[in-house]
Amino acid sequence: MTSGTRPRRRRLEPAERRAEILAAARHLFGAGSYASVSTSDIAEAAGVARPLINHYFGGKRELYLEVVRQLMIVPAPVTEALPDTTMEERLTIGVERWIDVVDRNRDAWLTVIGPESAGRDPEIERIMLEADEIAADRVLEAALMTDVTDGREELRAMIRSFGGMLRAASREWLIRGTLDRAALRTFLTDSILNLLKLTYPAVLAERPGSAVRTPPASSRSSA
Repeated sequence: MTSGTRPRRRRLEPAERRAEILAAARHLFGAGSYASVSTSDIAEAAGVARPLINHYFGGKRELYLEVVRQLMIVPAPVTEALPDTTMEERLTIGVERWIDVVDRNRDAWLTVIGPESAGRDPEIERIMLEADEIAADRVLEAALMTDVTDGREELRAMIRSFGGMLRAASREWLIRGTLDRAALRTFLTDSILNLLKLTYPAVLAERPGSAVRTPPASSRSSA
């Protein structure tokens, strides 16, 4: 290949090509901002013709929203194939996996939770609400509490609120450096365990006529 010759584009399946465009967009939005990145920039970084971005995503905004969705929604692998063990161990593993996801995508993740994305954008707010609901599902799955019925809405509300704290704590790690990774893991794991094992039963106990549900025997601390 002579100097200045552009590399030949590889033939990829549509799903692979789409993933490459998403990866390029995630990197560029993380390095800059929505306003500073153009579809031409993304096309060049992904090694595709610009019309392919419209073909797969509809345009720059739709692509950006997909990047936000991809980064904000807790991926299924975070809680998939967890060992059949205690609540504590399962949640510790889930938190560690989630931190891995953020660490691999730290620049893009910080961009999509930053001030530009935090504005009153109804589509981004909808994605955030969807992400909070899926996160609640993932936490209940990891904690072996998917069958909870008594106080379920209050429990899900508390888990969604924990999500806001999780994002703030992660910014302390990534931006301020006031928490290192180990401290973040301990803080998040202990916080969600206390919420599920202490705060949730206490909330139920304050409701007249409500039976307090204790965690399953298999998930109780051995301490």
